[in-house]
Amino acid sequence: MTGPPASDIVALRVPRIDVAADPVHADDPPRDPLALAASWLPGDGEERALMTLSTVDEDGFPRARTVMLTEFDGERFFFHTDAASRKVRELSLNPRVALTVLWPGFTHQLVVQGTAAVAEEDEIARAYAGRSDYLRQLAWLNTAEYARQPRARRERQWAAFAAANPHPAQPDGWIGYAVRPRRMLFWTSHPAAASRRLEYVREEGGGWICRHLPG
Repeated sequence: MTGPPASDIVALRVPRIDVAADPVHADDPPRDPLALAASWLPGDGEERALMTLSTVDEDGFPRARTVMLTEFDGERFFFHTDAASRKVRELSLNPRVALTVLWPGFTHQLVVQGTAAVAEEDEIARAYAGRSDYLRQLAWLNTAEYARQPRARRERQWAAFAAANPHPAQPDGWIGYAVRPRRMLFWTSHPAAASRRLEYVREEGGGWICRHLPG
């Protein structure tokens, strides 16, 4: 994975751990995990967070990589990538995924299990338009062919593309996915006791079953 400039990555705000008020440690946890996730994640206009995307490959083994959480619309978690990438091939065979967001200092963690579906075209276009020129160029050049080249050649090609395309248009092979969660796990540390997790599992009717798990 090519590392974007620091300005493209959010320094995730760390929710203050007030154990008396923390929902994970509360005796009466919140009923809506999506609202809880929204209170933890970057909001509109803030930089995007990084997360681990886990898929299942064609041999049945898990495969994980770091991607950007492009957007959370209150219901679905979005990420975007090259349509020719391995993860897209894996998603075409098995759309079940896991997303893991870890906060600095190992104070908070959110794990989402769900099903990924191709996002709407207008959402994909909006997400690309909101990216920095660096990330737009990455959508064009982050290929296997480019990766096989020697470093000096890659740097020359990168500079030449940037000079010729200061604001790269959206490539045809850029795609986005929306993950609708079926299971969500919230974890926060506890300085005076063992930590624990708050698990939500979606019911068929759309509601959520909540229970506490050991940390």
